[in-house]
Amino acid sequence: MNSVSPSAAQYVGGVMQDELVDRGRQQQPMERQGSFGVRPPQTQGASREAAGELDEMDKLKAKLMSAWNNVKYGWTVKSKTSFNKMSPVTVLGHSYLLNSEDEVERFRLAFVSRIWLTYRREFPQLEGSTWTTDCGWGCMLRSGQMLLAQGLLVHLMPRDWVWPESQQLTDVDFEVFRPRSPARAGGVPIPSFGSPRGSSTPEKSLPSSQAPRCSQKKKVYESTKDRQEHIHSRLVTWFGDQPPAPFGVHQLVDIGKGSGKKAGDWYGPSVVAHILRKAVDKTSVVTNLAVYVAQDCTVYKEDVVHLCDRSLNQTSSDPSSQDWKSVIILVPVRLGGEALNPSYIDCVKNFLKLECCIGIIGGKPKHSLYFIGFQDEQLLYLDPHYCQPVVDVSQVNFSLESFHCSSPKKMPFNRMDPSCTIGFYAKNKKDFESLCSAVSEALSSSKEKYPVFTFVEGHSQDYGLEGHSSNHSGPPAHILPPGRLGRSNNRRSSEEFVFL
Repeated sequence: MNSVSPSAAQYVGGVMQDELVDRGRQQQPMERQGSFGVRPPQTQGASREAAGELDEMDKLKAKLMSAWNNVKYGWTVKSKTSFNKMSPVTVLGHSYLLNSEDEVERFRLAFVSRIWLTYRREFPQLEGSTWTTDCGWGCMLRSGQMLLAQGLLVHLMPRDWVWPESQQLTDVDFEVFRPRSPARAGGVPIPSFGSPRGSSTPEKSLPSSQAPRCSQKKKVYESTKDRQEHIHSRLVTWFGDQPPAPFGVHQLVDIGKGSGKKAGDWYGPSVVAHILRKAVDKTSVVTNLAVYVAQDCTVYKEDVVHLCDRSLNQTSSDPSSQDWKSVIILVPVRLGGEALNPSYIDCVKNFLKLECCIGIIGGKPKHSLYFIGFQDEQLLYLDPHYCQPVVDVSQVNFSLESFHCSSPKKMPFNRMDPSCTIGFYAKNKKDFESLCSAVSEALSSSKEKYPVFTFVEGHSQDYGLEGHSSNHSGPPAHILPPGRLGRSNNRRSSEEFVFL
């Protein structure tokens, strides 16, 4: 969502923030100088007092920044998103031609059923900091959460699952509903736009012999629906903004400390990919699932097999366990230099057309997005830049409404930041083999000399990358074009890339 804040609040917040920074900068030289420009000796007490003042200054700055960001991202611009009735809309492997109410309904359910995770405020203080909100700095973590949530949805739910309580779409303009007669005003939703729950068609009476069978089917359906809603709610609790939540901000920030990150820092898409992998490895709430992070723009097939094939890792066979773990494959890439290379657009489209794709996270500092589809030359996305009050997910029957978005947004491909992480999911070994084949075909659509990434037979250690396997906790490798694998083991910062 686009964000806006009142000009008055923006002016006051900006002045307070700038003055605070300037004062801090002005005080530092003065504290270092004596009467003649030489630092006087400080006693231990004075040193502690100075350190305490700096600590209080940091706390004050964090509180002011939190208050300012809560105002800034607590407002939204009500702008409509237009959809073309003549072009299909693709959402994570499914296409919808919005030329009928039925297709619009299918699109609505597909979009609103995605898990939407945004900035939150007033959650328990992040350990080692004064932050009680992630407004202004946690958008990439939120995008990563949404990517992982989609992977967990397809892992735990049927592929065709939709949230039965999905809200009606808002702030959209479907050309198919423009009036053909004066009776229907443009932009006004058709009464039957929502799901056909309230159909006025009278039900046909069934023969008495079929009634018990239909009743049994209804009971099975209701039982399945209840079970899926229980899984749905439980999945959302895993992303709650409380310290125990395995995929909540508190846990992700804590894991990020191992990569030199802390609360308030900018997290890049590559670092977040490794944080998500460690979060899944660390928890026991999700079973039969592994996360693999590609190295040097390369997915090493044997590394994935070693990660997922239980028969290679078990000392004693367990007949109750499955032989193959499901896997989420995350591929950090850079699709150009300062801007997206247009040659890769068709390739990105083809990724999003695949059922095995769970989305793309990308962006730049303070503006990360979660891409789930496209129409023509525009990407469809979920935006974490909206600050909402924290929800206590420990309460029974907590509201799920704020975890689902009813306002689809689009942006041109040429505004997509080239630094991103692409996600895929394979439920079993057969699906993994199909994934490799389908993604390789999508990669071949690129007009560039170098593909976005590659699949390689063998292990990463065969290419001199023993220390950078996805199973290790070291920093992620930077990206190299194919053909230059293993030339250097001196890895730099995890967010450094060699441009393709």
